[in-house]
Amino acid sequence: MDGDLITHADKVLFGERGETKGDLAAHYRRVAEPLMRTMGGRPVLLQRFPEGASGPSFFQKRVPKNVPDWLQTTTVSTPNGTTSQALVAADLDHVLWAVNLGCLGFHVWPYLAADPGHADELRIDLDPTPGVEFAQIRAAARELEKLFGELGIVGYPKTTGNRGLHVYVRLQPRWDSYQVRAAAVAAARELERRRPDLITAAWWKEERGRRVFVDYNQNAPHKTVFGAWSVRARPGAQVSTPISWAELDDIHPDQFTIASLPERLESVGDPWIAMNDQPQSLEPLLEMSAADRASGLLDAPWPPVYPKQPDEPPRVAPSRAKKS
Repeated sequence: MDGDLITHADKVLFGERGETKGDLAAHYRRVAEPLMRTMGGRPVLLQRFPEGASGPSFFQKRVPKNVPDWLQTTTVSTPNGTTSQALVAADLDHVLWAVNLGCLGFHVWPYLAADPGHADELRIDLDPTPGVEFAQIRAAARELEKLFGELGIVGYPKTTGNRGLHVYVRLQPRWDSYQVRAAAVAAARELERRRPDLITAAWWKEERGRRVFVDYNQNAPHKTVFGAWSVRARPGAQVSTPISWAELDDIHPDQFTIASLPERLESVGDPWIAMNDQPQSLEPLLEMSAADRASGLLDAPWPPVYPKQPDEPPRVAPSRAKKS
C-alpha cells in the first residue's frame, strides 16, 4: 500500500534545500524500524502544514472524516474531559498517510493505545530560556545523566529538532501520568538544588533567568511531546534525533536533517535500540518526590488548561501575587 499513499510527491515543503513531500516520505521509510520502536502503537497528534514548513499550520487531534477503513484510531482526552478519535501510529502506512496530509512530524502520547491507563515514558525536557546556548543544555544534560546514574536509571537523550534536548526513560507499565509527572517534578527540583546557577524548575518565566528550564509539565496527563525521528517545520528540515551520551559534547541539533540522516543511520544506527529491552522502575524518583512533599514542598504549578490540583500553590505569577 505504501506506494499509493503519497500524492503530489514533488511539492516542495522545505526551503533550504528544496526537499519535497516525496523526500519527507523517503525519510520516514528510512527510519521506519527505529521510529516504530519508539512511536509504534501510540496515539499521535497531527500538526499539518498545507503550504509547507514556512506556511501556516494547525493542530488536528481528530482524524478527518472519510478515512480509509484500515486506519487505526483510539479515543484520547483533553484536560477538560473532551474526547476525540486520534490516529494510532500502528505502522509505516499510518505514518505516510499523515505525511500525505502535510504532517511533517508527530506529537506523541506517552502511552500505548492498548494500555492508556499507564504512561510508560518519562520525558525530561531541557528547555532553553532566552539567552541560553546549547553548551548550557549539554551541561544540564550531564547533570541529569549523573543524577540518573546515582538512582540506577538509564536515560536516552535526543535532540528536539530545535534548541533543546529531551531525555526519555522507558518505564514498566505500572504508573499513571500523575505519578510520572510527580517524578519529573522531583527530578527538576533536585537538578535545581544541585546546579541553581544552571538549572531551574521555576514554572513562572519571570523566575527562570538565563537558566535551563526542566519542563516537568511535559509529563502532565494528556500531554504530547514531539517524537523521535520526527521532522521539524524549519527550513533545513531538522530531525529530532536520538543520540548517545558519548556523543553529546560533539553534536549540535541543527546538524541532523533529513539530508544528513542517511549517512548517520549507516554509520551510527539507532542509539535507542536497547531502550525497550528492560523497562525501568519509577520508584527512585517517586521516593524523592515523597521526601520533598514530607519536607513541606507543595505540588509544582500546573498549566492553566488543567483543573486546580490538590496541594497546588496559587496559580498566579509571583509578581502579580505581590501586587494583589
